[in-house]
Amino acid sequence: MGVCDAIRHNAPVGKPTAMSAPHPPKVAGIDPMVPVSTHTAAPADGPPFAPGAFIQDRLAGWVSDLTTLHELTERLAATSTLDSALRELLGAGAALVGAGRGLLVLEPADGGGPSRTIGLGLAHAELGHIETVPRSATAYGRFLDGFPDSDSPRASPDILGNTGLDPRCREVAARLGYAASYAQPLATESAGRLGVAVWLYDEPAEPLERQCHLVGVYARYAAEHLARLRELERARSEAAAIAEELLPDRLPRIPGVRLAARRRAGPAGGGDWYDALALPDDALGLAVGSVGGSGPAALAATGRLRAGLRAYAVMEGEDPVAVLSDLELLLRLTEPAGAATALFAYCEPGRRTILLAGAGHTPPLVTGERRTEFVETTVSVPLGMLSCWEAPSVEFTLRPGETVLFYTDGLLRLTGDTTDRAFARLHSAAAGVPKVLRQDPGAVADHILRAVLPDGAARGDGAEDVALLAARFD
Repeated sequence: MGVCDAIRHNAPVGKPTAMSAPHPPKVAGIDPMVPVSTHTAAPADGPPFAPGAFIQDRLAGWVSDLTTLHELTERLAATSTLDSALRELLGAGAALVGAGRGLLVLEPADGGGPSRTIGLGLAHAELGHIETVPRSATAYGRFLDGFPDSDSPRASPDILGNTGLDPRCREVAARLGYAASYAQPLATESAGRLGVAVWLYDEPAEPLERQCHLVGVYARYAAEHLARLRELERARSEAAAIAEELLPDRLPRIPGVRLAARRRAGPAGGGDWYDALALPDDALGLAVGSVGGSGPAALAATGRLRAGLRAYAVMEGEDPVAVLSDLELLLRLTEPAGAATALFAYCEPGRRTILLAGAGHTPPLVTGERRTEFVETTVSVPLGMLSCWEAPSVEFTLRPGETVLFYTDGLLRLTGDTTDRAFARLHSAAAGVPKVLRQDPGAVADHILRAVLPDGAARGDGAEDVALLAARFD
């Protein structure tokens, strides 16, 4: 049944036709004005009653209801994360049924998660009080537990006056100051039970039939949207878990150098990665890279490139150009249409020297108490762009106490600035690391992420992957 058909047999928003609450003056917080019936006689001292005017009024109401539902569903469709969709649903439903507060419990029947509870006008402690009520004593709890005949909306118009309810229900309601509730299940045919939304009224009340119908139509659309976002979030979570498995379990411990790494995965599961491995003669291999694309294909390519680089680094790590040349051949054989940037550095901590080569990658940044500067590297193309890749290597020496930062270009793109301004922002952030933090490469990395990235992106909420590898030399 379409939205137009769904509302065709209901009164328009703002013009209730009846009151179903036990306390008529308080029906869901809406003025219970009853429209004139087509059979109502015309007033003795007034003009004759025109049925056409009533029909026009009802038609205008239907259009108003349709417009309201369209606006609310458009706003819901614009949400791209599960949390934002849950909050939008809870707020829109409260407006439709005339409630001021509420809660939404997401608890899929398949147990596959995610599960969460959010509140509207309720603090975390108040949600905790509501959760102390036995689930079997509430309409929403019975639905979540899969009780028979519990999959329909359920109103509790007078919680405090209903002596048949569990005493704990009335006790919590009195403590939090609500007197009525309306529960709307959220389910789809394909995904089954997803959760339930509950709206709370400060005084005894019950939504009108029209309000219940409108929120039911909205909830059916919302449930389908939630099911799609839930599958997307689960896919993202699985991709993030796979990406973490592709990274080193722990960083090696080499005398004379301390390491720290940070990675922030984008929602699409991109291919930014880092690696660090101990090499013969107390040497150290450090690498960062980024595979083009996103999703499972990028993750698979990342795993192959990282495994190949580790093998090539053990065999010929003293020659970073040879390592990247071998990696480029591997990419062309396994990903003929793919491209990737990479940087490999052969480090000798005892001498504090680094020999590196980069393929289309951002230059490392050296920072310490006396200097903060980018390492001058030669311009080179990403791997997979030419039939035969080659570029000269660069060698530089660090001073005691200095830290070298290897990073992916996602760190620059997430700033939202032009390339030059993003590099300047990164340089300023590294130069501004407090002296007390410079002894710890992890603290240096965290400070730079907070200073460079906009709010949220440093926590992994951005659209790009970011990988950052910091090495402090004693």
